Amino acid sequence: MHLINGAPERGRILFAHGAGAPMDSEFMNVVASGLAARGFQVVRFEFPYMQARREDGRKRPPNPMPRLLAAFTEQAAELDDSVPLWLAGKSMGGRVATMVLEETQAKGALVFGYPFHAAGRPEKPRIEHLKSIERPVHIFQGTRDPMGSRERVEAYELSGAVELHWCEDGDHDLKPRKASGLSQLQHLETAFDTVADICTG
Repeated sequence: MHLINGAPERGRILFAHGAGAPMDSEFMNVVASGLAARGFQVVRFEFPYMQARREDGRKRPPNPMPRLLAAFTEQAAELDDSVPLWLAGKSMGGRVATMVLEETQAKGALVFGYPFHAAGRPEKPRIEHLKSIERPVHIFQGTRDPMGSRERVEAYELSGAVELHWCEDGDHDLKPRKASGLSQLQHLETAFDTVADICTG
């Protein structure tokens, strides 16, 4: 099962969900619609554990990483045509996108809230592959993300191909506190405009 938004006027984005929510969560819907409005065809899919949950309603933990990597790679292979492809994901889906990126035909990866470490476990960063990656990776990250705040992430030695786009006061969903005077939608709209510049520049 796939969800497809938009036409590939500017290219195609293969967009994966995070660990806990399916491909049609509110966040996924908003991002897919926003990117489609900027001329991209957005293709969503679900990892095997989420497909199983959709079938029987039982919550499951994510599949082991090798299965997640294989599933993303398989989806990318199905889209191997003349349309420029970018891999994308929310949180875990974005992490998997960056891990398979250089095994696919995709031009680069887009991540909405990268899980640089598990919540409360900053001593175990998930960045090894990001130190040497060569294709472009654009990460839209809240400055107070509990899985990778600005203060912590800027101390990492990441590849020059990795570009961080900071969303002021944003959490893991890029949502700022009301007192900031900002909104999640503002951050997302800015991200969508940035993607349009990146992917067609």
